Amino acid sequence: MAAHNDLGTKGEALAKSYLEDKGYRILEINWVYARAEVDIIAYHDKRIIFVEVKTRTSVDYGQPEEFVGYAKERNLKRAAEQYIYWKNFNGEIRFDIIAILFNKLGEHTLRHIEDAFW
Repeated sequence: MAAHNDLGTKGEALAKSYLEDKGYRILEINWVYARAEVDIIAYHDKRIIFVEVKTRTSVDYGQPEEFVGYAKERNLKRAAEQYIYWKNFNGEIRFDIIAILFNKLGEHTLRHIEDAFW
């Protein structure tokens, strides 16, 4: 597996643990619909939350959350619409980003951006 895939997997595991510690119930990990993948789908406070995890080792090209562009946003929305249709869910939903930044020592910072778009 490529190093960037290992980093992404590590970031997703950290994000999952973080959300569970905050009382979120994890419904799906790496859920795929058509060409869209949702890193984490969770349930919290009577809402389904669709979470995109972005993990980086530097900010040379921008903050991790800046890498969630319009195309990714559009794909996440499409996947979310299908997911709530399949689950027959009529409540509120939210899109979050969890941005994780590792330093050269392997330490990380995690930033949870709630209601990131839409």
